[in-house]
Amino acid sequence: MNPLLRRALAGTAAVLVLATAGWATGRDGTGQHHRQGHQAHAYTFSRTQAAAIAAQAAAPVRGSEFRAECFSSHRRGDDPIVFPGQAGRSHIHEFYGNRTADASSTLDSLAAGTTNCTPQVDLSSYWTPTLHQNGAPVAPERVTVYYQGITDHTRAVAHPRGLRYVVGNALATSPDQNPAARWSCVGRPESSRDFITCPPGTKLENYLDFPTCWDGRNLDSPNHRDHMAYAVGQSCPASHPVVVPRLELLITWPVNGGGLTLAGTRNGANVTNAPGYTFHGDFFNAWNQAELERRVRDCVVAGYICGTDGRPVQQ
Repeated sequence: MNPLLRRALAGTAAVLVLATAGWATGRDGTGQHHRQGHQAHAYTFSRTQAAAIAAQAAAPVRGSEFRAECFSSHRRGDDPIVFPGQAGRSHIHEFYGNRTADASSTLDSLAAGTTNCTPQVDLSSYWTPTLHQNGAPVAPERVTVYYQGITDHTRAVAHPRGLRYVVGNALATSPDQNPAARWSCVGRPESSRDFITCPPGTKLENYLDFPTCWDGRNLDSPNHRDHMAYAVGQSCPASHPVVVPRLELLITWPVNGGGLTLAGTRNGANVTNAPGYTFHGDFFNAWNQAELERRVRDCVVAGYICGTDGRPVQQ
């Protein structure tokens, strides 16, 4: 899809987020940070960050990107970032790319696995809550992962190997508490933070936008978000000075009409009837690092739109 058309689908609604969510941080037997209970899926966006997300969604892509084309690999109640080593603890996620991803995934295990993404050098795992229609799970038709130079692209560097983070707010109680995700219908301009009813002849899609600024030190953080930040305009905050390409997941499902829900967590229990404004996603970077760096250099920094082979297709 043409980048300008993709951005036009975002809409221009301003977002002010006042979400609140309690959570506790602890350590498991390995000394790793983890969250207690399902509050780990919640997040409070500041007003500044919410406004930055809305502004980025409304802005056109400047002809600086590469992509991977992936498919659903499997679904399970695992979350290797939020609940590492705790199989079945999470609500149901749809996993894209790396076929081996599960609760116990590490960088080494992903690197030793296989992928259904093109290019094959992207062994990363991406996952989002499973969509349901009338109570039945629906696998996406396709998942396009864009790596975009929307923030000071000439300074962008590759995501470090092993970087992992979460976006969205799985425990949102209203649409304005989750500015990172938006729903639309293929070929139509309308978008919404909650489910949208697509007419016959169209398909449901979702855009999920990841931050573009890294703190330059940490591959993860206790809440799996604080080591990343959204740029304000073309500037990363001083606390997160390293520019990385913006990941954008464009997920398309072969459905239209109503009866839509998500796997999620409500009142402490895993459910399959969560609302559309709880959409969220995770990224665990396991790219071949040399190939990822080449794509960032030759596509994002150089200002080209590249295909899945990391070669320019247009200027």
